[in-house]
Amino acid sequence: MNCLLGYLNAAQRSLSESGVATIFDPRDSHEEFWDQNENLAIHTNRGIDALDKFANFLRDRVAIETEYAGKLRRLVKNYQPKKKEEEDNEFTSVQAFRNLLKEVGDLAGQREVVSESLQLQIIAGVTLLSKTLREDRKKCLSDGATLQQNLTTQLSSLDRAKRNYEKAYRDSEKAVDSYKRADMDLNLSRAEVERYKNVMTAKIQQSDDAKNEYANQLQKTNNLQQQHFSMLLPAVLNRLQELDEKRTRGFREFIVGAADVESSVAPIIARCMEGIVKAGESINEKEDTFKVIERYQSGFTPPRDIPFEDLSKCDPDSVQDSHYSNSTSNHLTIRGTMSANKLKKRVGIFNIFGSNKQRQIIEACITMKNSLTADGQKEDFSDLPPNQRRKKLQAKIAELTQNIAQETKARDGLMKMKIVYEANSSLGNPMTVEGQLNESEHKLEKLKVDLKKYQGFLEKASQVPTATSSPQATRNQLQNGHRTSRHSNGSADDHHDDGDDQPDDAGSLSSSSASPESGLGTSHTSLPGSGQGSANENAIGEDTYYETEVETLNPVGKCRALYPFEASSEGSIPMSEGEELQVIEIDQGDGWTRVRRENNSNGWDEGFVPTSYIECTLYA
Repeated sequence: MNCLLGYLNAAQRSLSESGVATIFDPRDSHEEFWDQNENLAIHTNRGIDALDKFANFLRDRVAIETEYAGKLRRLVKNYQPKKKEEEDNEFTSVQAFRNLLKEVGDLAGQREVVSESLQLQIIAGVTLLSKTLREDRKKCLSDGATLQQNLTTQLSSLDRAKRNYEKAYRDSEKAVDSYKRADMDLNLSRAEVERYKNVMTAKIQQSDDAKNEYANQLQKTNNLQQQHFSMLLPAVLNRLQELDEKRTRGFREFIVGAADVESSVAPIIARCMEGIVKAGESINEKEDTFKVIERYQSGFTPPRDIPFEDLSKCDPDSVQDSHYSNSTSNHLTIRGTMSANKLKKRVGIFNIFGSNKQRQIIEACITMKNSLTADGQKEDFSDLPPNQRRKKLQAKIAELTQNIAQETKARDGLMKMKIVYEANSSLGNPMTVEGQLNESEHKLEKLKVDLKKYQGFLEKASQVPTATSSPQATRNQLQNGHRTSRHSNGSADDHHDDGDDQPDDAGSLSSSSASPESGLGTSHTSLPGSGQGSANENAIGEDTYYETEVETLNPVGKCRALYPFEASSEGSIPMSEGEELQVIEIDQGDGWTRVRRENNSNGWDEGFVPTSYIECTLYA
């Protein structure tokens, strides 16, 4: 603002001190400029040229302002966050940058306002004033030239009258002199003397007439000259003075107006700067750090310490079972131990888990694939880590709640409209609202069903314990805290926390199929003679088994590891980020998926990995 005030003061001083000031001092008489018409014409023309120069200066400035505003807008557009970057909008630094871009866009708008105002208000006024001044100046100079021409004509007439008078006077003098000489000459007759007298009389008369004409022209010339220099010419000079003062006054007003245009946007520009400062001050590094933690926190706890196994205090059967379940180099699962070329396959009750069970798994996989959302995630977000899943479900519930509130308001409005239409049919037909009301009720019911469904998902996600270190730990928790291992004969032993082995006659087939450390999953195949079940196997009878080549289960899909996973527990296998595996058993709701990888040395590795660590693609 101080710069603008200084600019105005400097402009006023330059106008009063430079050659674009008024051409006359009102205290001086205009008669002093009677002989300066040419200089005054040059001065007024130069003043109008200065006004045109100022107009050209404003046009160039408008062009610069327009170009600057356009480049600012392009800059803002080029640095707008892309759609793929929208997920980072929650960070304060990103929000501050977006606010900065918004303020810069507003700055560009103010530069456009300056450009448009200068163009419409100042440049248009300067152009119109210059055109008017040139026309008025031309008319003033034309009137002055006419007055000068009239005076010049009168002076020419006076000069002719004077020359005629001088000639007539000389002729009369000669005629008088000739008459005097003839009258004194005795040799001339009276007739000749009379002739000289008549000539003298005529010449004298002509001299008197010329004298009178000269006197008349002289009087007219003096009157015209006096009127010209005292009235007519000062009037023209007054008009030129008014013209020049108008030009000078306009120059001042336009300079002040240009500064006012700039001053009018200065408060808005100041607010833009305040907004930029506020955006910068809004950045909170602690808050951004917390949001990063919230975004990427999976909810999984690090693996527990690996317990020490004293082989001298373990019986051979438990050692053998532990060897199969813990050694990652020996395929981690019983099914993964493909080095045994022969397996005994139960053809009795276990036959229900044959091809029919596989078909059921495939159908379940197809159903799961159809329940994926538009962005490729599962409907219940079970493919996400626990924390992220709960957040997604909570956000979905909040969205559905808001939609229900909006739809409820819309339905209430339609019901009120229907009541009004029923009370006064002239306002409208109630049946026209009936269809909209039914549609609204249908939408509301669907939203409530979805809300209940996602509330169930959230409740389930909150109840499922977070995976700690092993897949079988989660599945064992779902089996009332018991760890059940299925042996080759189909019997189950419950291993309680106190370490005592007690038979469990109530052990069901479903419980054994859900036990990850058994390695059976849904196929229910086992190694013959493994564990404690070999003796029971013989008790049942060899006629219930037959030996056959094991057939590897067909995969139901494929998956890619999103994160590296270290297998630190029974039944799980390690994987590296980006590794592709085969899915042979989908997640049964416990957060673990059974996968298989090809092993060049030992055939196939099978085991469990966290579902949230992989991205699955199921076969149709």
